[in-house]
Amino acid sequence: MAQCVQSVQEFIQDSFVPMVAVLCSEDAEKITRKNNLNFSELLRPFCRLTSEGHVRDPNNQVQVVKNLRISVNNVVTRPSVPTSGVHSPAQRRLLSAVVSASQPAEGGVANVITAGDYDLNISATTPWFEAYRESFLQSMPASDHEFLNHYLACLLVVSSSEAVPVEQFHKLSQEQHMIQHNGEYTNPKWFIPNTLKYYVLLHDMSQGDEQRADSVYEDMKQRYGCQGCYLLKINSRTAAAGTDEQIPDPWSQYLNKSSLQSQLNVLITKSPKNYQWKSNLSTHGGLDLDLDNTHPLQLETAIDMPGSLDSLRAIAAETKTTTVYTGVAAGTSHGTCLTLNDHNRLRLFIQEFTFRGLLPHIEKNIRQLNDQLVSRKGLSRSLFSVTKKLFGGGKVPEKSIAELKNTSGLLYHPEAPELQIRKMADLCFLVQHYELAYSCYHTAKKDFLSDQAMLYAAGALEMAAVSAFLQGGAPRPYPAHYMDTAIQTYRDVCKNKVLAERCALFSAEVLKSQAKYSDAATLLIKMTSEDSDLCSALLLEQAAHCFINMRNPMVRKFAFHMILAGHRFSKAGQKRHALRCYCQAMQVYKGKGWSLAEDHINFTIGRQSFTLRQPENAVLAFRHILTNDSQQTATQQGAFLREYLYVYRNVPGVCEVALPQLTLPCINSSATRVYFGHERRLAEGEKQAATHVSLDQEFDQDLAAVWQDLEEQVVAAANRGVVPSTFYPTQCCLNSQTDNLHFPLAVVEEPIIVEVAFRNPLKVPLVLSDLSLLWKFTFKDFSRPQPQDIMVGDAVTITNEKEAIARLKLLPRQTGQLTILGLVYNLASTPSTGDSTINSPSATAGTSVRGRQDLEIQGPRLNQSKEEKTSVSHGPDRRLDPTITPPMPLLEVFFLQFPTALLCGEIRKAYVEFCNVSHVPLCGLRVASTHPDFFTFGSSSLATPLTPLSPTSFENCSAYKTLATPPGATPGSVTAVTLVSAADFGSGGGGVFGTGGKRIAEIPLGEGTLTPGESTQLPLWLRGPDQEGVHEINFLFYYEGAEKGGKISHRVLRHTVFICASRSLSVRATACRSNTLPEEEGRNGSMLVFVDVENINTSEAGVREFHIAQVSSSSKQWRLHKCINPAENKDCKLTTRERGKLCFRATRCKPHEATSKSLEKYTFADLSLGNEQIISSTTPCADFFFRRCQPSESWRPLIAVETQGRHSRSQGAGPGGGTEDITGVVRKCNEVDLDIIVLWKAFVVEDNKQVILEGQLHVALQTIGKEACSLRQKEEAQEMVLLKFKPELPPPMTRPSMEQLSHLIKTNLHYPESYSHSFVQKSLCMVPVILTLSNCSLAQVDAIIDLRHKTTSPESLEVHGSFTWLGQTQYKLQLRAQEVMRLPLRAGFLHAGVYNLGTPRVFAKLADQGAMCETSQQTATPGLIIINST
Repeated sequence: MAQCVQSVQEFIQDSFVPMVAVLCSEDAEKITRKNNLNFSELLRPFCRLTSEGHVRDPNNQVQVVKNLRISVNNVVTRPSVPTSGVHSPAQRRLLSAVVSASQPAEGGVANVITAGDYDLNISATTPWFEAYRESFLQSMPASDHEFLNHYLACLLVVSSSEAVPVEQFHKLSQEQHMIQHNGEYTNPKWFIPNTLKYYVLLHDMSQGDEQRADSVYEDMKQRYGCQGCYLLKINSRTAAAGTDEQIPDPWSQYLNKSSLQSQLNVLITKSPKNYQWKSNLSTHGGLDLDLDNTHPLQLETAIDMPGSLDSLRAIAAETKTTTVYTGVAAGTSHGTCLTLNDHNRLRLFIQEFTFRGLLPHIEKNIRQLNDQLVSRKGLSRSLFSVTKKLFGGGKVPEKSIAELKNTSGLLYHPEAPELQIRKMADLCFLVQHYELAYSCYHTAKKDFLSDQAMLYAAGALEMAAVSAFLQGGAPRPYPAHYMDTAIQTYRDVCKNKVLAERCALFSAEVLKSQAKYSDAATLLIKMTSEDSDLCSALLLEQAAHCFINMRNPMVRKFAFHMILAGHRFSKAGQKRHALRCYCQAMQVYKGKGWSLAEDHINFTIGRQSFTLRQPENAVLAFRHILTNDSQQTATQQGAFLREYLYVYRNVPGVCEVALPQLTLPCINSSATRVYFGHERRLAEGEKQAATHVSLDQEFDQDLAAVWQDLEEQVVAAANRGVVPSTFYPTQCCLNSQTDNLHFPLAVVEEPIIVEVAFRNPLKVPLVLSDLSLLWKFTFKDFSRPQPQDIMVGDAVTITNEKEAIARLKLLPRQTGQLTILGLVYNLASTPSTGDSTINSPSATAGTSVRGRQDLEIQGPRLNQSKEEKTSVSHGPDRRLDPTITPPMPLLEVFFLQFPTALLCGEIRKAYVEFCNVSHVPLCGLRVASTHPDFFTFGSSSLATPLTPLSPTSFENCSAYKTLATPPGATPGSVTAVTLVSAADFGSGGGGVFGTGGKRIAEIPLGEGTLTPGESTQLPLWLRGPDQEGVHEINFLFYYEGAEKGGKISHRVLRHTVFICASRSLSVRATACRSNTLPEEEGRNGSMLVFVDVENINTSEAGVREFHIAQVSSSSKQWRLHKCINPAENKDCKLTTRERGKLCFRATRCKPHEATSKSLEKYTFADLSLGNEQIISSTTPCADFFFRRCQPSESWRPLIAVETQGRHSRSQGAGPGGGTEDITGVVRKCNEVDLDIIVLWKAFVVEDNKQVILEGQLHVALQTIGKEACSLRQKEEAQEMVLLKFKPELPPPMTRPSMEQLSHLIKTNLHYPESYSHSFVQKSLCMVPVILTLSNCSLAQVDAIIDLRHKTTSPESLEVHGSFTWLGQTQYKLQLRAQEVMRLPLRAGFLHAGVYNLGTPRVFAKLADQGAMCETSQQTATPGLIIINST
């Protein structure tokens, strides 16, 4: 149980005190009324004695009486009313008023209890329970089975101003005798027939004659004795006395209790049909006790049904306030005519009356009763002396309660010995002689049980247990079973719930004082019933306190019983106490996963708070129900939601000052996305708009890195190859994965779209309407302030447990700093009638509320410094804090005739339209792409008029520039040779700029700018990717404003296309050295190029056949000369899986074509195989050639420069030269650096029409003898390698391979094909042979020519048996760079026949590599000679 102000001993002593009646004359009553008090009220603050009293027991032993209190009351007579054992409705209302008036004090002492994981803040005391308990005991009517609350004495009060005071005393004495002994009045009840009469002469010091009063008092002492009368002088203070003197008012704390008791007496006295007293009590500030009012549970019948809005409406409409009793009327003072001396006189009067009158009277009656009992029962002289003898042994076995018959109606004669024992026990108990009282109670208990007088027996058991507990010294054990038997008898046998409750209250206090909290809780819980909700609530609350005060606190039992107590408080109409109980229990259930219990508690707290006009607490409680992951059914959640909305709408003051903070639906602030700019226009007819960035696209971190890299490259190209230090990548759409540390930049007059993600945690739909953004704006550099325009979002319906998004626009009108704070919207639940229309009146009327939610985004966690790593700190997230900048140009891009599918290498012409939709001119238009080889805008520098054009180019809408083949031209012969510089294709489009290389292209505009509202259309050539499959191609358009120096230096526009590439042709090429003499091939030599073309298309896209229209070459050193095996028909046709082979002779460029001025120029040679020539050196053929991806291009120029330098130093280089020099020189010998361009046409059938497609494939020949292919080989997946923690050694020096060293020198034999000789005349035939040695490298080479036959095979012997070289058989020569040396030889033959002269073996090595061995060189084809004999 909770802590009490009094100890249990003090509580029990004050519950049973001597009762004293008061009878006053009218004059005496007038004297006391001067102080706004009657005589009993006047004495009440002084009824507790401050000094000890003494009485003697029958054995003449002195018994000390300490801290005695007497009860003084006016005599109130009323007819006999049979006791029903339960409280009347009036008594219940009075007790309810007492509990209602006692509420927890603001800022009262709280008891913090720590039990396990719980820290509970519980009220330390329960003053409402103590007030109830005190009023309950005072309201108990006097009973015949006990005498503790019967009057022992009567004060007869007469004024000294009476004419004959003695006569007045005689009248009052006769009145008291009549009341006591006349059978008409059964109330009040008197303890003994010979009631003590104490005569009090009341003298008014302000008016009366004091000498007369003294003389009257002397006469009274002669008549009544000094012990039976008293002169009380009061009202010493006159009205003329100083009003500033502060006299204490000790009566105020007693008047409330006495007034309630007096009202109770009036209620019991009045007839049930007569309620005229109601108005009188109300006028004195009393309680409104209209018995015709409905029971407090009538409202709860509707409230207990979940989701009942009628109950809340009834509460909201109720304006009647309950009148709580606060004593007498406000402003009334008491004891105004009394001084402190008068207070002392009153205190002395009570002491004199008690010590001289009351205690001696009780002592005398105890002796008389003892003597009567001894004489009647023949016992010894003193009952007290033989207590042990009486109770030591021979106990009579007691019958159980179930065996006893109901004899509660049994009545004893007033002079019955059993009642005399009970009277003696009660008198001993009142004067604190508990040992003798216990003995008497124990004896009476046996007598009552033997007579089966159960009501008397239960009373004796109750008081015997209390007396045993209160005994001093070595106390006997508390007989708890006496109390249990008494309670059971009262309740089950006697059907008296009031006495059972009193017994339980005493027993629970005793058990609590002995720390038997479990037994006390069990007893209190057992006493709860459906008869009294208020009593059950108080007992359950005290049981809960017992559980929490145990040595091992039972927290969950405490919370459970507090919930039960709160429920019963609510049924009893005690809303504040019910709310308090639920709030205390919530401390235990909160956050422990008991969601259903938590929902029930929060719902009840919300209801009670709403009833008690506490809207903030009500909203908070309902908010907890609706925001947690509720396990309630959809119906229950819908009821919770409607009441939550109803609280907002109907409680005044909630929505008047500021918009309330709503918690439904849940907003995922981190998922908020912000988009800056206009929404892009959709495709118009055949126009396809640039995709750019939209809120419908998912964010891809890898793709964002690609866009950022493209933007860095184009910014560097626009700033002469340097990325500015102030560069920050453009972010049009901000989300949780983007970098939000900087303030985003928005443009004035361009909307800002905020996408908010909502989540509905409930199982019922929510309706949001009239959504708008909440923001603040700071103007900067403005001339005319203008507010922001808010585009209000449409209504949004979020279905049960689903997510939804809302997009709201904000249009800035002025530059400055904008901060988006949150959202404002109307929240409503869907109508229960099934009407799901958002804008219907039933959906929003009556159950909607307008509120707000703030958008608070937590930035990324900081993890850089040591302090940040050891703590949890977050950086800023400024996606909702954009800076509004001055106007900027805005570009829109549209594509016309843009394909979605192409053949590999197919050329297609499309158009791009650029529109400036802003009010600011646009310039510096560039484009960057992840696939620069996919498109070109063409080269304006080579736009020369070409005539005559082929007539078929117009018919087929060819993307190439073509010329008709000259009449009489041989197919496969060179028709055009053109020198082209790469810079020519870099100035207009597709050029190389800055760090981006070929990725950046300038887009040619008419005058370099695009004025506001202007649009321009440019051609765009596309080439299908070389690899089949679906390709994602990204374009980044970059543009600037005409005015420089703004916060935004540039803007970008993104576009992504997906191209599906199908297989077309596969081209493979190989270069071989020619065996002809240098004189025949020209000064600079020649080689053979073999081109294999295969149709690998599997009839995809309806392709019927391919035609090889032309083969062109591009190189700085070589060019195709002619086709050796041209097809008989002019076009080379290839059907599915068919292969064609072409052979071309390639020659070095002529001297005028390779001058110093044209070193960086490429020679384009076109070999047409049809009836028209395609100009490969112009757009778009040359553009795609220069845009092709060549992995070797980056190192080729470096190699050329390094090789020339090393060649100049190689003359004086000795042995041990660098291996890198050898590798470069040897590799240069085998380099070709020739690109082959195969141009084809494909015939496709679409919609029963034949369409001609065009395309080109590139093959880069790099090394002699090494095959090159137009299709890139797929890179194999890299294998996993182990981590190496040691530093790697430098890579070993690479040495040239034997195959590379075998191509240093090219050999050729010059001899007559046939030779005639007369072997008859001369047996030896000598034929002159010239061996030509050509140094293919750029360094000096040492060569060794060995003419000896080293072979031993039989076949060789047959061929060379009669053939030998004459003269010197081995030569050592040194050839300078690219030197051609001729060595004359002679061959000797002995017989006619066919001989192979290709037997000389040539070994070579670089001159400056002394340690290197000579390497055998590749010999020419067999040289056959015919020797004829004449």
